This record gives sequence, structure tokens and C-alpha cells, in this order.
Amino acid sequence: MSTPAPDPASDALANAAVALIKPRSIVGLGTGRAAARAVRTLALRNQRENLDLTCVSTSNATELLARSLNLRVVPLNDVSRIDLLFDGADEVDPALHMIKGGGAAMTRERIVAHACLQSGGSTIYLIDDSKLSNHLGEKRLLPIEIIPLARVSVLRDLAQLGLVPSPNHPDPLRRTQSSLGSAPNPLAEPTITDNAGHVLDLPIPANIARSPAALKNLAQTIRQIPGIIDHGLFITECQTLATEDPTGKVHITTRRA
Repeated sequence: MSTPAPDPASDALANAAVALIKPRSIVGLGTGRAAARAVRTLALRNQRENLDLTCVSTSNATELLARSLNLRVVPLNDVSRIDLLFDGADEVDPALHMIKGGGAAMTRERIVAHACLQSGGSTIYLIDDSKLSNHLGEKRLLPIEIIPLARVSVLRDLAQLGLVPSPNHPDPLRRTQSSLGSAPNPLAEPTITDNAGHVLDLPIPANIARSPAALKNLAQTIRQIPGIIDHGLFITECQTLATEDPTGKVHITTRRA
């Protein structure tokens, strides 16, 4: 049973991001549970203070949520800057490297993060402390978004990099969830991303995950494989990390220069 979302008015994790937003800002909206909490808190503050915000979304789901809360959402192509992006993450190591893509939105999440940083904006990622790990891959598989017709050839190329399905997850193709529970249904249809792609979930070899240089090289190399749209390794995107502990207290970590 999932934990109810906190009251948007008193959500400390969401407010770690929302408190940074100034009137007339252009705001990047992330995807996932933590980002949704911040969207709700932002909408409440906007309603109370009439901030005159413009928002850019990283997924169709977030856009629908934001519009339902009366936030103005426009396409990325319609803005010249993004002042602040808030988003979540699935796993974060001590160097603020992240695995993202649990919601299959990593391609647009990276595009919006890049546009934010490129235009001089700031990024903040919101997590609970269960997402912290000693190295990436310790808790999560790496999501890789692909063009569906390229799945077999992409898997061959990824195997050359050491990315092969684990015994516990022999079918790396992400599928829709079973109606009887959270376990993937091997007979279900593949998950379809907002970009009409499929998602592969593969373990990161520990020797790569423990080496910052190897991890950076892997992130660059994967994107060069024909048929890959993007992946969930985010090496440089996180400037600030807000982490919620079990008591609800929020701890802020800033990327070292």
C-alpha cells in the first residue's frame, strides 16, 4: 500500500524546490512521485501569490497534472530559458550521479535539464533517503530508451559494453504491470514512452559503477549506439539534491565545483 502524499501546504521536500521559485519564472517540471508533490505545492503557492509562472513539462503525465492545477504549461520550443528545474531521481551516489527513468521519461527529463543549465538556470532533484546508494546500480537497473525495431541489435551492442540482463531480470524489456500486483507480466505489452520508444532495464557492472571516469564514459558511449534514444545515467545534471529523511527533515547537498 502506497504512502499518502503529504499536504502540499506543509510538504518540506516539495518546498525545498518551490521556495526557490520567483515571480514570472519559467519552471521545468519533472516527472515521478517527488516531482508531482512539488507540482502540487507550486500550484498552491501560485494560487495564493499569483506568481505569473510559465512551466515546461518533462512528460505528458506531468503536463496533465500541472494543467489540472491551473498552471500554465507551454512547449519547450516556446521559451528561451528555464530558470529552475525540479525533478526526482531513482538512485543517487555520493558524487550526485543519478539513475533516472523509473517513469520512462528520462529523454525529456534530460532535454529540459540541459536547456535549463544551458540558459543559466538551476536544477534541484528531490528524493527520499532510500534512493541514496554507495554507487549507481546498487539498488536500481539502468533504463535505456530505444527505438522498438532496434531492440535485438541494441542488446548485442550493449552486451559488448558489459550490460547484459541479470539472472533475476532475464527479460530486460520493460512491460506494463500486471493487474494482480506490481510484478511485470511477461505476456503484457511493452511499456511505450511519450516518444513512442521502448525501455530496456539492465544492470550496471559494479566495476564501472565504482569508477567515475568509467561511468562517464559509459554514459557517452551508450548514446552513440544506433537505435538508442537516451538512457537514465545522469552524470552532471544535478546541481542541488534535497533528501528527505524518515522524520520528514530535508537535507540539502550541493554539487562540488
